[in-house]
Amino acid sequence: MTTFPLSVAAEDASLLTDLYQLTMTACYVGEGLDQRRASFELFARRLPADFGYAIAMGLAQALEYLEAFHLSDRHLDALQATGIFAHAPAALWDTLRDARFTGDVWAVPEGTAVFAHEPLLRIEAPLWQAQVVETYLLNTLNYQTLVATRAARLRDVAGDRAQLLEFGSRRAFSPQGALWAARAAIAGGLDATSNVLAALALGQKPAGTMAHALVMAIAASAGSEADAFNAFHRYFPGAPLLIDTYDPLRAARHLATRQRQGAPALAGVRLDSGDLAPLSRQVRDLLPGVPILASGDLDEFEIARLRSANACIDGYGLGTRLVTGAPVNGVYKLVEIDGIPVMKESASKATYPGKKQVFRQVRNGQALGDRLGLQAEAKEGEPGDRVPLLVPVMINGIRQTPPDSLAAIAQRTRASVLSLPPAVRRVESPESYPVEVSPALADLTARTQRSPLPTPR
Repeated sequence: MTTFPLSVAAEDASLLTDLYQLTMTACYVGEGLDQRRASFELFARRLPADFGYAIAMGLAQALEYLEAFHLSDRHLDALQATGIFAHAPAALWDTLRDARFTGDVWAVPEGTAVFAHEPLLRIEAPLWQAQVVETYLLNTLNYQTLVATRAARLRDVAGDRAQLLEFGSRRAFSPQGALWAARAAIAGGLDATSNVLAALALGQKPAGTMAHALVMAIAASAGSEADAFNAFHRYFPGAPLLIDTYDPLRAARHLATRQRQGAPALAGVRLDSGDLAPLSRQVRDLLPGVPILASGDLDEFEIARLRSANACIDGYGLGTRLVTGAPVNGVYKLVEIDGIPVMKESASKATYPGKKQVFRQVRNGQALGDRLGLQAEAKEGEPGDRVPLLVPVMINGIRQTPPDSLAAIAQRTRASVLSLPPAVRRVESPESYPVEVSPALADLTARTQRSPLPTPR
């Protein structure tokens, strides 16, 4: 059987799909449905606990994937060799061979606050194409939306002046996940990432300090923590220092003495353990002009606690709890085929039919509420203060606009969060943001629901 490296090379990304996407494609081809025009929408039925909103993210990578979508002869040979498709129609291979994505994509711009049941993205394409791309789209949008939302919440709690650094690469779910997490974190409001590959790929400067290992290694061979600090500053003058390997207050006193003796200005010190609120106040007394960075399994809840305890902390390194956690459980559901609206009616998993649009009421820069309606309602016209959120970003497989810069997405994220009511932005027990269903969508839902099956006699 043909094998591939267990990593996602760009040329193999199109094969990163669940088996049932391909077995359904085989069925669509056999039944003559594969080229029917279908619409699928990606949305979350509910947000993670204590999330008053989510920040849409991952669209850039979704569009890159769709632009590059291609199944080569090597891929098809490997699929055939599995034996799974022995009874599939021969036309399946003609459909898959050298195929490209030719559909349309409507999406909410990255950095926009969204809520349960609101589509982040809609695919309108031949049925088989819209089906087979589901797995990759969910993977990138779900994960980046989670990280971007956590980043936005962190920024909202820490304030605009705090320095926020992404330190999560070693805890992200994979090397690829680490790259996406770094991107989503910066687009969600963080200042920089310690991931060197991610930073350089994103046109950013990586940021970081040092690890306890350097202090222990040099102290063991040279004699003291001070020697470790001196050695590090020999090559990186004034760089931030990690001061809690042994005794943070003793280290701070040493650095204060050096500062009084005319040492170069210190860019910062980092605390990675201990009771950070009182410890940071003591360090600030010793080093009044030196920024203090805190790290160590911090999240928005802990930062809120530190701020309420009057901690003297100027920035935070965010890792595990930023890049992991309860998922944004987005789903991808068929809503229309050949112009016929369809819906899922399963208990607790029902969906709304038809191609939808989200209309946000915005007045004086403040979001007052959303209306989940039909795309056709946008053509009929909405009041001037209701803004449709989904926009066409790809037509016939061709991207319509260049990708936004990370800075532009981060600005959109912050503006979108600030537009929400304060009670919705709370990190604990947030109030629900008002989202109503339009009369037209409610009517279509009622008309689309299938009647109960007759009882067999």
